[in-house]
Amino acid sequence: MKKIYYLKTCDTCKRIIQSLPNLEGFVFQDIKENPITVKQLEGLHKLTQNYEVLFSKRAKLYKERGLKNETLTEPDYKQFVLEHYTFLNRPVIVIDNHIFVGNSPKTVQAAIEFLSHE
Repeated sequence: MKKIYYLKTCDTCKRIIQSLPNLEGFVFQDIKENPITVKQLEGLHKLTQNYEVLFSKRAKLYKERGLKNETLTEPDYKQFVLEHYTFLNRPVIVIDNHIFVGNSPKTVQAAIEFLSHE
């Protein structure tokens, strides 16, 4: 499976997607228009083994709700991602059993290199 979870209004997501080589066969899911399901999130968790990795601490709601002052657990991270799309650390690029989460230069470069050798 080749899939990218992203936000079509996010310039960073758009820039990263445009930088990826060979997008043939990818399914794109705009998480605002088509929210991530429990089954999809659990599938991502199987690849990361960690809900915190999938959670965005840059989300505006993270700061607004004062979540940085709380001790969040794995079930908390899961619930927040399911509750509101901005809590998903994006983009999430899934290529079979490989996953690349977020927009750090290191992650983006790893995805580009992986796709270049596919």
